[in-house]
Amino acid sequence: MTSTVLFYLLSVVSIVFALGVLFNPNPIFSALYLVLTMIGMSLMFFNLEAYFIGGVQLIVYAGAVTVLFVMVLMLFDLKKEKQAFTKGLFSSLLKYFSAGALLFMISGASLMSMGLMTEGAEKAEPITTKQLAALLFTDYFFAFEVLGIILLVVAIGAVTISRIRGGTHAK
Repeated sequence: MTSTVLFYLLSVVSIVFALGVLFNPNPIFSALYLVLTMIGMSLMFFNLEAYFIGGVQLIVYAGAVTVLFVMVLMLFDLKKEKQAFTKGLFSSLLKYFSAGALLFMISGASLMSMGLMTEGAEKAEPITTKQLAALLFTDYFFAFEVLGIILLVVAIGAVTISRIRGGTHAK
């Protein structure tokens, strides 16, 4: 019973911090709320005795991804970026379409997890960390390496965009 109460408490705390990410106008404070959200999620995984996933959540997402996010924020002139992306019909339609698609995916995943939508869904067998590593570095090795290259290209693109006219580090 205590584990269930702790899970729901951590869920509420994570949701509150996630809302802080969304509604805080300062991007640095949003990044801080993102770290707190990721820590809350990793604590939920630890509570569910999924120690590997909890550790990965804590190290990779709360640590590395958030540091990368803050570094990218520091590269851009946020006032000009906000003006560029808050006007226009296309930008507004893109935002509403993205929000609707995200809501659709979340509701579909929620229905599948509750067992209400079972068409085409299969029961997955749980695998160990050793089996996951074997799959990742044998069958999915190419996809894993391509993902690394894509992340490198994104980082290079962020630095390049920041150095062109209008960026904070423009020449």
